[in-house]
Amino acid sequence: MLESERRDSNAGEDKEEACDVAVTDQRLQDLGYRAEFRREMSLFGVLGISFCAIGILTGMSSAFQTGLFSGGPVGLFWGWNICSFFMFLIALSLAEICSTYPTMGGLYFWVCKMKPDTPILGFFTGWLYSMAMVFTGISGNLSVALYLASMAEVGQGRTLTRVEITAIAWAMNIFSGIINTIGTKAIGRMSTFNVWWTLGGTFVLAITLLVKAPVKNSPDFVFTNFQNFTGWESRGFVVLLGFLQAVYTLEGCETAAQVAEEAVRAEILAPLAVVGSIAGSWLIGLVYMLSLLFAVQNIASVQATTFAIPISQLFYDAVGPQLAQLCLVVVTLAQVMAAITNFTASSRLFYALARDNAFPVLIGCIISCAYIGSAVAFNAILSSAATSVMLSYMQPIVIRVFWPNSIEDFGPFCLRKWSWPVNFASFAFCVFICILFVLPTAYPVNVLNMNYAIVAVGGLLVIITINWFWWGKHSFKGPVKTFV
Repeated sequence: MLESERRDSNAGEDKEEACDVAVTDQRLQDLGYRAEFRREMSLFGVLGISFCAIGILTGMSSAFQTGLFSGGPVGLFWGWNICSFFMFLIALSLAEICSTYPTMGGLYFWVCKMKPDTPILGFFTGWLYSMAMVFTGISGNLSVALYLASMAEVGQGRTLTRVEITAIAWAMNIFSGIINTIGTKAIGRMSTFNVWWTLGGTFVLAITLLVKAPVKNSPDFVFTNFQNFTGWESRGFVVLLGFLQAVYTLEGCETAAQVAEEAVRAEILAPLAVVGSIAGSWLIGLVYMLSLLFAVQNIASVQATTFAIPISQLFYDAVGPQLAQLCLVVVTLAQVMAAITNFTASSRLFYALARDNAFPVLIGCIISCAYIGSAVAFNAILSSAATSVMLSYMQPIVIRVFWPNSIEDFGPFCLRKWSWPVNFASFAFCVFICILFVLPTAYPVNVLNMNYAIVAVGGLLVIITINWFWWGKHSFKGPVKTFV
């Protein structure tokens, strides 16, 4: 191609991109907001944000023991596929709304726009989703610390104290803030890199586990074996308790909406990223899970581990100390990127709330100190994060179910006649999960094994309610337009 032709081609592409930016900015202005962020994210970058927030390698590794001890392989396999299907329906529901309202603030803004005459719903959703993001961020930061602690245990035989682990979690939170100050391009590039890292990492982990494991489990074990370390006698209930692993892992698809004001043609790219991230995660997660199940040597050994996080014991038993370190490095780096992405989504949400006079309080570092008192706090934080996010998902979906005409002008991504059935199925699953995840996970129940998620989530709902009557109802009137 001649130099003049190349210049003409580049000029044409720049003109087309400028046109796309103008169209997207106009849609944002129609919603009442002035464009204040540079639109530098492509589809791959936005998809990477959601994919990174979901964190297949990280979420599954961090919560794998939940399903392994509650139902075992049979519960993990069927739980993963059942939950993935319903999370895909939720993604479709959220994507339809996202296409209509492509602006940061996500769930909060959608509720405000669909029910503008009921500001309490928007306020409640904003604060609930904010705290859900805080819980998710805490679990991510603590997971980074636990993986690093496990690396020290496996590689050097050194056991970190809970205070040291909590300090690392704090440092990770600060590091995430520093990375997020660099700018959108840095986050977009990291998210793109994370997609390839997850794909490559899954391949490396699967091959390493399947080749090096001294004993390969049979298909009969992988697809039918039942395990129960909970104390409950009902097999069905035990399997359901293991759903936490799948739901916790798959949450985060809506993160694409938090960077909608930084993407070109956000009304198209953001919903595609929401749905695509779940579809891809479903498949990749299944590959990773099956490799873990075929390679696990002794479930009782994993249950009795002294390592900071149980997945380390599975790696150690299956591939030995040196390759276990490699496996932990792959997962740890993925967890670091997931934690940074969560900070990105949280900061955008807080910004959206701040410009509408509904700014929440960030208490993540304080909550993470609970781990100092008890290691049980980690599982409670996982449950609290999963439950809070599902409650947040439920807010806009409830409106779409009971007020189906709440959206008059849909965006390019529209479910049409399938909209109400998909939203109803999503709503039913959200209700089911929110009830399930606050039930006791072990029997008999005592202060050491109690599911403290009900305390955390219940207390959160009480605080939000009090805050609305004390302050919110007087200062919050809904989204504040920055463009008229």
